[in-house]
Amino acid sequence: MQYWLLKSEPAAYSIDDLARDGRTPWDGVRNYQARNFMRDEMKVGDVIFFYHSNIKEPGIVGEGAVCSTPYPDETAFDAQDPHYDPKSSRESPRWYLVDICFKKKYACGLSLAQIRSVNNLCDMRVAQKGSRLSVTPVSKEHALVIRATVT
Repeated sequence: MQYWLLKSEPAAYSIDDLARDGRTPWDGVRNYQARNFMRDEMKVGDVIFFYHSNIKEPGIVGEGAVCSTPYPDETAFDAQDPHYDPKSSRESPRWYLVDICFKKKYACGLSLAQIRSVNNLCDMRVAQKGSRLSVTPVSKEHALVIRATVT
């Protein structure tokens, strides 16, 4: 099992939206490294840490799981969608996604400031200045510290 951090602006899609929906495709990712993580490395059952970004106090707010194998991101083919990519086609898709499923919302999340202040978490990718990837791996050690801190 692997661990991942997935970022979303809560105004676009929040942990509460995932709780309501139960399952959602993680679409619209348009960064090759993030795409490669989803397409090549994510497996069904992997744990995801849901991170709210671009808010006053960004941070990890809940957990989910990868609940599908990777498949082409249909938003890339829809000219009306903001994530449309004219260079991507069904015959040769450029962008992939996985479905994620809700597991739990944390009663007390883990803010970015807290992540940066915890010795065992301060080297996480999300804590690094300029880290903008919406999908990043999380080490097992970091995952254990996150879970111990939020529970």
